[in-house]
Amino acid sequence: MKTRQFGNTDMHITPIGFGSWAVGGGGYQFGWGPQDDEQSIAAIHRALDLGINWIDTAAVYGLGHAEEVVERALKDRSDRPYIFTKCERVWNDSGEISGSLKAQSIKRECENSLRRLHTDVIDLYQVHWPDPEQDIEEGWSAMAELKREGKVRYIGVSNFNVSQMRLAMEIAPISSLQPPFSLVKPDIQNEILPFCQEHIIGVIVYSPMASGLLTGSMTRERIAKLPDDDWRKRDPQFREPRLSRNLELVEVLNEIAFVHNVTPGVVAIAWALQHPGVTGAIVGARRPEQVDGIIPAAEFQLTDSENAMIEDFLKEHP
Repeated sequence: MKTRQFGNTDMHITPIGFGSWAVGGGGYQFGWGPQDDEQSIAAIHRALDLGINWIDTAAVYGLGHAEEVVERALKDRSDRPYIFTKCERVWNDSGEISGSLKAQSIKRECENSLRRLHTDVIDLYQVHWPDPEQDIEEGWSAMAELKREGKVRYIGVSNFNVSQMRLAMEIAPISSLQPPFSLVKPDIQNEILPFCQEHIIGVIVYSPMASGLLTGSMTRERIAKLPDDDWRKRDPQFREPRLSRNLELVEVLNEIAFVHNVTPGVVAIAWALQHPGVTGAIVGARRPEQVDGIIPAAEFQLTDSENAMIEDFLKEHP
C-alpha cells in the first residue's frame, strides 16, 4: 500500500489507519456495545496483513481496554505498526469521564498508556480534546516535556480549532491534528485544513464513514436495535430529522459504489482522502471482514462527475 509523508514527522503512513474506538467495547459512556476481543485482534491482524501501518487508539476507549487489546494483537507480530494514542480524557472509579490538561495528569496518563501498550515509546501522543480550554498551555507544555524525555516521538492535537492550535504552537510545534471529517461533518475544509497545510501539520481524520452511518449497512431497523450502551443511539446524526437526510446521502454514494463494485463506505472514505490537506483517515473495524470492505478506499479515486453528484446533493440538502 502506498504511503504519505505525515506532516513534519519522519513517518510515512498509509492512507488508511486502523481505528480502535469500537474495539474498546461497551459498558461506559462512549461505548459501542459488547465486543469480542478475539474478533478485534483478528481485525487488527487482517489490517496489518493487508498493509495498514498505523493504529490509532486512546486511553479512554473502553477505559483502557482498547489499548490493552492493541497490545495483545501486536504482542507476537514482527511487522509492528506505528502506534498513536491520546490523553486528556480521564475517568474516576465510577467510570465518569472528564477532561484534564494538568501536567501531572498527562504525565500519569502517558505512563499508564506505555504500560498498557507494553512499549517504551509512543509514536504519536495526542491531546484528545481542548478541555478545559484554560489549561491548554499547561497541557501542551507537559506534552512537549514528554517528547524531550523520549517517552513519545511526536505530539499532536485532536478536535482543536485554529485559535487553540495557534496557542499551542507558541509553546511547541504541532505535528498532527485529528479532527472529524466526513460528508456529514465537512466543516474543517473552510479554515482548519488550509491552516494545517500552511503550517505542515499532518491531518488524520476520524469518522470518515460517520461512525458507520455511511457504510450502506446502517438502516433505521438496525439503529433501533443498537445496544443501549452504544453511544450512537444518542447521536443526532442517527436520529430524525437528520437521519432521513443521511440515508438519502447513502443512496447517492451507493449509486457511485455500484459502478465500481465497492461499498458506499469506500466512496465516503475516498471523498475525505482526496482533500490535499488530509494525510490519512482513521477507519474502525470490529471484524476481519469489515477490514476487507474498506481497504479499497486507500486507492479508490472519485471522478469529476462523481464528485459533482455528491456536491449537488450537499447543496440541495445542506
